[in-house]
Amino acid sequence: MSSSAQGIPGLPDLTHPIELVQFGTQALKASLLLVFLVIALGVAIALVSFSLRRSQPEQLIFIGEWAVGYSQLLRGLQHLTLVLVLLVPGFFLCSTLSNRYHHWEQAKVAQVAQTVAGEKLEQFAPQVRYSIREPYSYTTQVNGKIVKVNQTREINRFLMLAGSQIQVKLDQSVDVPGRSSIYQVNYTADYKVINQLKDINNFFFEAPPPNGYTLLARYKIERDGTRLQPTNTGDYNFPFSLQPGEETTFRVTYEAQGGPRWVYSATGQLLSNFCLTATANFAPADFASGIVPNEIKVDGRSTRFTWKFDDNVSVKNPFGVFTNTEPIRHTGVIPRLLLLAPAIFLWWILLLYLSLPMNFKNIAIAASIFFACLLTLTYLARVINAQLAWTLISIILLILTWGLGASRSASLAAIVATITGAVLPIFGLLVPFSGLTLSLAGFLSAVWLTVRHWYGWYMHPEDQRLQAQKNAKY
Repeated sequence: MSSSAQGIPGLPDLTHPIELVQFGTQALKASLLLVFLVIALGVAIALVSFSLRRSQPEQLIFIGEWAVGYSQLLRGLQHLTLVLVLLVPGFFLCSTLSNRYHHWEQAKVAQVAQTVAGEKLEQFAPQVRYSIREPYSYTTQVNGKIVKVNQTREINRFLMLAGSQIQVKLDQSVDVPGRSSIYQVNYTADYKVINQLKDINNFFFEAPPPNGYTLLARYKIERDGTRLQPTNTGDYNFPFSLQPGEETTFRVTYEAQGGPRWVYSATGQLLSNFCLTATANFAPADFASGIVPNEIKVDGRSTRFTWKFDDNVSVKNPFGVFTNTEPIRHTGVIPRLLLLAPAIFLWWILLLYLSLPMNFKNIAIAASIFFACLLTLTYLARVINAQLAWTLISIILLILTWGLGASRSASLAAIVATITGAVLPIFGLLVPFSGLTLSLAGFLSAVWLTVRHWYGWYMHPEDQRLQAQKNAKY
């Protein structure tokens, strides 16, 4: 995987020792502060009770109510402390999983990008150049006087190609060290040139090799079947003579190797009788630069793209073919879900508390199941669709949640609370319509609590007794 792929900046990660030490220090300070506050409140109530032990009965009743309230507060703090103890490690677990999943997604994107990385092979259309002498004038100063000087200069002009018939065959292989794709190009092009000028018969046929190649072999230019030799090494300008009104043909052939994209650029020329056929002997392949081919023919793993213009045409973008990689969709969904998972856990625990009696052991087991399901979802989503993975995990979660109740009605209450408080919210963060699904989950939660407490859908007295016995047993 690419070393450039990194996790989410600033997100806590349990695999980093420095962050673990910092978290332990902060958690110890917060725990000591909470303990001191509880002890201080208990000591204050005890001192007030001792100082007023001989006071009037009304004051004793008031102090007794304070003591009872304090004991209830301590019992509530026990449950709150347990939830916090479960929530804080759960948050760090989710943040670590979110960081790792984000790292994995970015590495996957980088790996796909690496397969099509590299400089493109760009073939420029050849040009037919000729020179003419053109008069021009300028002014200068001689002996303090302004003098106009008339001279001639040589300038370059270009003759339009009368026809272009291009055949390109593209084969793809893999560069093993970098795992990137490379193109092997077999290029054959026939160009027709007609001298439409009256007093010019000396020209230069300029046909440079493609840009971006790593290997160029068998590059040659032929005129009417005769191979042309360049005048200078590395110079691809070929002089030739052509009388006015005559025509000739040039053939350019080569074999090249380069990056996973091949394009043909007209360099701003006006094309006439142009036909380009590019055959990609691999899949998936697609046309580049947004110029739609006149014909696309697919034969197995081979795709043939044809651009044909019988009359004049001018194009700004180059024609071309590239390897079309499958898009990587829905990135960032799982990391976002994991970051919001602690809040979903709190909401689910609240619904469970309001739906049926809960003890310490039940809360600890429920929390373990919840975060274990998230851990399973994180790694299962790398293999299969995340929505399908959560559907399968939800079935297991609901089966395990049935054991929270000591009776049928209590188990049904746990199932409903789990669906509205955990299954639907997490599923809502996995689908495109997150807002609608989360709104539905919140609405169903409110309806469930309303029906449960306002309309008398309580557990049967015998069910309440069984649930109380179960809680007392643990």
